[in-house]
Amino acid sequence: MSNWEETILGECISVSSGEGLSERKMKPGPYLVYGGNGFTGLHDNYLYEQEKLIIGRVGAHCGNVHITKSKSWVTDNALIVSFLNNEDDLRFWFYLLSNSNLRAHAFESAQPVITGGIISKIKVAIPSPKTQRQIATILSTADAVIEKTQAAIAKYKAIKQGMLQDLFTRGIDTTTGKLRPSYQDAPELYKESKLGWIPKEWEVEKLGEVCSMKSGEGITSKSIYEMSDFPVYGGNGLRGFTNSFTHDGEFTLVGRQGALCGNITRVSGRFYASEHAVVVTVEKEIDVDWLSQKLNTMNLNQYSEASAQPGLSVNKILRLPILKPTFGEQKDIAKRLIAIDNKLHTEQDFLHKQQQIKAGLMGDLLSGRRKVIYKEPITANE
Repeated sequence: MSNWEETILGECISVSSGEGLSERKMKPGPYLVYGGNGFTGLHDNYLYEQEKLIIGRVGAHCGNVHITKSKSWVTDNALIVSFLNNEDDLRFWFYLLSNSNLRAHAFESAQPVITGGIISKIKVAIPSPKTQRQIATILSTADAVIEKTQAAIAKYKAIKQGMLQDLFTRGIDTTTGKLRPSYQDAPELYKESKLGWIPKEWEVEKLGEVCSMKSGEGITSKSIYEMSDFPVYGGNGLRGFTNSFTHDGEFTLVGRQGALCGNITRVSGRFYASEHAVVVTVEKEIDVDWLSQKLNTMNLNQYSEASAQPGLSVNKILRLPILKPTFGEQKDIAKRLIAIDNKLHTEQDFLHKQQQIKAGLMGDLLSGRRKVIYKEPITANE
């Protein structure tokens, strides 16, 4: 940290406020408008030609840090950062201020507020502009990987959403292995039912005719450990581990109580189901993976009953109508959805790992604990 200088922010930056923009003055246009939480809309005019570093000034977004695009408007819900040293790197400062927990320095009134005066007194350590640029490059590269992974996750989620709509209304023609044509394109493949036109091979049944549901068993927190032989599942997934099990096999769990009641968890093998989870056992000729995917689409939380805390009535859930394909088609549908789920899980695991790597890099690089060796760029003449 030999080339880092300890100082206060007021020695490095100045802070000013954006300009208010009432709804009456908001006119749609090509220029981005930024407030305390980043992009807020479009306008037909702009205040700043260049990118700006801004800080949320008040409320829930107090202390948030953003970089604007060029030719943009910044409202008075945000503070604008200007650098006293023209060689300072804007993106380095974005990472430094983002990592400085500015919200903790705000004063509380009706809502938290941070001012330029408060910011100017915050102590920081600053490296040379060359080191700033090197750190910014490293962290920007990490961000690019994260953004690319987030885009892949969003893509797979959109693909799955479209697949769910098609597979649970049209299904798969088992003779061709392809998505069944829509009713409009091939009405001869469909029949009329109380739920509308459905594939001829399908039936409308109540959920209670394809599965049974029963709450798990009580367990105290003292019996749940970080490590033991069998996983313990509650209404919102894995809670820990214990030394006994209530079930052995292939099941789906439904969250029974709380704000997240209706959550779906697919489980296999030996496990302990707590009283906050409803264990779903499929009937003969029902594929557990298909039913698990189907339950996920049914938004069971909407059927919760208000009390001290929301809870699901199993009897009410079991009366819900459901479209049931043939067993073979159920397995084909589940196989396709599981394949996209596996891709999602892979990307989500990778995203989590990259976020951890970036957090470690920020801690090391922005504190000077990890030395950055700056290399001058090679010019064409060299």
